[in-house]
Amino acid sequence: MKNKILFVLCLLSGLMFINSGLDKFFHYIPVPKDLPEKMVKVGAAFEVIGWLLPLVGAVEILGGLLLIFPKTRALGAVVLVPVLAGILLTHITMAPAGLPVAIILVAIILWVMIENRKKYLPMIDE
Repeated sequence: MKNKILFVLCLLSGLMFINSGLDKFFHYIPVPKDLPEKMVKVGAAFEVIGWLLPLVGAVEILGGLLLIFPKTRALGAVVLVPVLAGILLTHITMAPAGLPVAIILVAIILWVMIENRKKYLPMIDE
């Protein structure tokens, strides 16, 4: 039962990351009108830095795809950690309304990492 729940959570999270990554390339999700001013400035800065959004989008797509499949889930979690750190810090500092979703995503990724902890041990062994 636990594996089925984890699969569904990883599938949904992976699809969220894929959707978010694709939006960074195709801009099909409308920007909310009540976006905080800080977020508008950050978005404008990201547009000026032309390579940053495509890079983050590619990492989100790759991480989301890896997260969906059980064999590559541990790698997907590692790939998504830097993106999740940015999401969490953004919502803590600029847009606290999105914090619950960010915390849920962090919890799912932590669960994946705990379930796959034996796969990470070779990285820290001497």
